[in-house]
Amino acid sequence: MSRLGGGSLLLAWQLKGKHVLIVGGGDVASGRVESVLAADARVTLISPSNGLHTLTKSFLNGPYNITYHDRLFGGVEELAGVDLVLTAIDDVAQSRVICGLCRELKIPVNVADIPESCDFYFGSQIRDGPLQIMVSTNGNSPKLANIIRKKVEQSLPEHAGDAITRVGELRVKLKERAPGVGGIIGKRRMRWMIDVCTSWEMEELALLDDQMIRRLLDDGWEKNVVPSPGELGVRSSRQVHDAKPNLTAPSVFVTTLSFVAGAACVGLFLLARRR
Repeated sequence: MSRLGGGSLLLAWQLKGKHVLIVGGGDVASGRVESVLAADARVTLISPSNGLHTLTKSFLNGPYNITYHDRLFGGVEELAGVDLVLTAIDDVAQSRVICGLCRELKIPVNVADIPESCDFYFGSQIRDGPLQIMVSTNGNSPKLANIIRKKVEQSLPEHAGDAITRVGELRVKLKERAPGVGGIIGKRRMRWMIDVCTSWEMEELALLDDQMIRRLLDDGWEKNVVPSPGELGVRSSRQVHDAKPNLTAPSVFVTTLSFVAGAACVGLFLLARRR
């Protein structure tokens, strides 16, 4: 086991409804805006309009919870009621000033391209519905983080995001039937969900609909078993493919039989001539 230390604490920070201030509107800032909007944050953006990236403009024109100020950062008063600050501007000196103000007020801050002025880093992220995966190099090499992210993304199973969504819905319905935290019922509920996730393929879980979820609970949870996907009428594309008749094998058989018959006829004809 390697010695502990030198890393970051990776968290899924719940920003829903929190007030995030973003200073800057260029390329990097547009990515920051996208990330916090995906987390349902309430955003204030400060940047001169002549520096806005196309993507940033699209967010401002969209149905998002963004307050925009067409100007430069004005000072400490901008930080009133703010829960998180992200800066992405070319002015290094101003970025350091903003960082200093945030730390005096105990507001978490990230200053783009200045690792020592960051309380946290933005890693390279994969997002598929509720599935989120982050690759972090602790600010050492964003490019390598991006390369690694792509390799991880290529290895992910298809339908993972949809499967997670449906399993989440199943958990909600299960908790409605068997409420409570901890104890015997909590352990049984956890064990049953584990068995469902390990017994079913990812694509099969993604195909669950409301009716199938009800049947899975009625025929599975209530009887303390895990029905197979086939018992609930779930058929993955692999199963559909396997069920198709194999038309290649008969055709090969017929072709081979025809060849053998033809060869036999030729052999008999030559034998008759020799006689």
